[in-house]
This record gives sequence, structure tokens and C-alpha cells, in this order.
Amino acid sequence: MIHISIRTFLKPFQLSRNFTALWTGQILSHLGDAALWVVLPLCAYSLSQSTLDMGWIMGLLMLPQVILLPFAGMIVDRVSRTKLLIITELVRCILVGILTCLSLLQYLSITTLSIFVVMYGMMNALFQPAYMALRAQVFTEDIRNAALSLTQISQELARLVAPVLGGAMVGLISVGAGFGTVAVLLFISIVVLTFVRVDKPTSKNDTSPVLHNFRHELLGGFIEIRKHPWIWITILAFTIINIGFAGITTILLPWLMKVHLHLSDLSYGLVSSAGAIGAIIAALFYGRKSTHRRGYVAYISVLINSVALACLAFVSTTVGIMMLIAIANGAIMVFALIWEGSLLELVPEESYGRVASLDLFGSWTLLPIGNVMSGWLASWLGGVEAIWLEGTLMFCVALGVLFIPAIRRFN
Repeated sequence: MIHISIRTFLKPFQLSRNFTALWTGQILSHLGDAALWVVLPLCAYSLSQSTLDMGWIMGLLMLPQVILLPFAGMIVDRVSRTKLLIITELVRCILVGILTCLSLLQYLSITTLSIFVVMYGMMNALFQPAYMALRAQVFTEDIRNAALSLTQISQELARLVAPVLGGAMVGLISVGAGFGTVAVLLFISIVVLTFVRVDKPTSKNDTSPVLHNFRHELLGGFIEIRKHPWIWITILAFTIINIGFAGITTILLPWLMKVHLHLSDLSYGLVSSAGAIGAIIAALFYGRKSTHRRGYVAYISVLINSVALACLAFVSTTVGIMMLIAIANGAIMVFALIWEGSLLELVPEESYGRVASLDLFGSWTLLPIGNVMSGWLASWLGGVEAIWLEGTLMFCVALGVLFIPAIRRFN
């Protein structure tokens, strides 16, 4: 069984040079991104010691993405996705390189960081849908399951390694060294991405004036989504589910461990690692076989995730929290793999960028509001009660979706 599993995961590398180049480049890019979000808060706090300033900076990062994502897909579907990916990665690398120089010269300020995150957020609004659309072209049917699993595994490994890397560079050397490390990782990823050879997606409107077809292009993603109940119902459901998931994992879990249970920083690190390990195990299992009755499997996974998160309200030990987070992350990983696999099958290549942009827009738009609501709910009802309530909300939404025939029939 182990031999079969290894052979399955080697298949994408053996059959597709494009996959090898894209996967390698994105390991480096995700590692750089994840390290940046460790270095950036450390830099902000060193400059102002203000949680308000950090909240302002993270809000500025999300704002251009929320504004631009509905339109970014039109660009992604009209140009070479490989070139767009390289260009946006290059701009991100240059931006981090500028921060490196300013930090070494001690010219950094909150204003400088604010300008940086706005421009970085603009590049992310193009980079993310371009990357998802390029995967739609590279992850062909013969390698799709293993390719998706390997990609998710590499992202989880990046989340494990990056905090150590970023923290070590800042703690042992300087903030400038942390930014410099990120810039080097992004630069190497650019070099690797130049080996991806994928044609520009064909479009029926390529010969027509862009402005004349603006309305049609803008609505193209909505039209494509509307064709598939599985897609539009899931996007709508996850505008709510993501609020509960993010509220528990990013707002309430740290409060539970650090304030309510008085557990150590080591305990919090172990919980984060347990979550990554749970997700990796789920991705390894999923990548070895095809999944039938995917509508059931996907939303049962969400139900398991919501139950595990709600049960955090009733545990008080590090080991207990580790087990629940591992189960929760493993379950949501199964959903994520089914979700992206279904998009790759249902959405045409020429429309994928617009659909991916709307998917990201739906996932991210309400998160800032949801985080604020989670904090308010915890202060009004209590943190433990807020965890149980948000987990229950996720469960009810997922269960409600399972009652929809179009979701149950999706295979």
C-alpha cells in the first residue's frame, strides 16, 4: 500500500514538466508569503507597539483585494496566465526588496508599511486567481487528484516551516534580514516559474474591443457559476461557514489557549503543528484514490469540521485541543480538495480566472466583518459560548446545504 501511494504521488512529476515547475515555484512563493506574515507583524509592533496599527495594516491588505477581485478575473482570462503570474510575483518581490532596503537604512514607518500592503494586496488580487487558473491548465485529468494533494501538502508544510524561518531571521539578525529572506524566496520562485510552458486560454471574444465587451466579460463569471448549482450554492454557504471557521481559528482559539486556559506558547505551537499534520494526512489519503458521491463527502467533512471546532469549548488540555484541531483541519482539507477538483472539471479554462476571482471574493469579503463580530460575540456572551455558537452555526449551514437535492446528487 505504501508503494502504491508513493507511485501515485510521483506520477505528476513523471508526466508533467509544467506541474514540476509550477509546484516548485509555488512552494517557494508560499514559503515566502507565509514568512512575510510573520515578519510584517513583528516589524509593525517594533515600530508602534500598537494593535490598532496592526489591525489597520491588515485591513489595508484586504481592501484592494476585495475591491479588485471581481474585475481581476477578466484580466486573468484574457492574457497569458504564466506571464501574469511572473509579473505579479516580480512586483511583489520588488516591493519586499524595497522594504528590505528601507529597514536596513532604518527608514521604515507605519506609513511606509501601509503603502506597501496596499500595493501588495493589489498584486495578490491578480496573483491568486492567475495561480488558480494556471493550475486548471496544468492539473490535467490524469494527474489531478495527486497534483491537488501535493499542492495542498506543500502549502501546509510552508505554514509549518515559515514561522520558524521568519521568526529566526528577525530574532537572530534583524527585521531587514527577514524581509530580505522573503525577497530571495520570491525571486527564486520567479526563475522557476519561467519554465512553465502553457498557452494563453482561447476566448471567443479575443478579437473584439475590450471596452465594448466589458459588461459581457464582467458577467461571464456569474453566468458560468449560475450553470452549476454545486458551485453557486457552495460559494454562498461558505460566506457564512468561513466566518465561523476564521472566527474560531484566528480569534477565539488563541484566546482560549492563552487567556482562558493559560496554556504556554509551546502549546499553541503544538496545536498549530497538529492542525497542519491533520491536513497533510487527509491530503495524502485523498490523493491516492478517486472520491465518489462528492457532494455527500464534501459536506459531511464540513459537518465533522464544525463539530470538532465546537467541541473546543469543552476541552481544557493541550492534547485534547491538538486532537480536535487535527480532525478539523483534516476534514476541511478533504472539502478543499473536492471543491477545487470540481471547479477544474466543471469550469472551462477560458472562464476559470473569473470564477476563481468570484470564489475568492465570496470567501474573503465578509471575513473582516466576521472577525469583528467574533470579538464582539465573545465579549458579550463569553469566549467559550462564542466558540460553541459559531461551531453550531457552521454545522447548521452545512446540514441545511445537504438537504438540497443538487448537492446530494453531485458526484
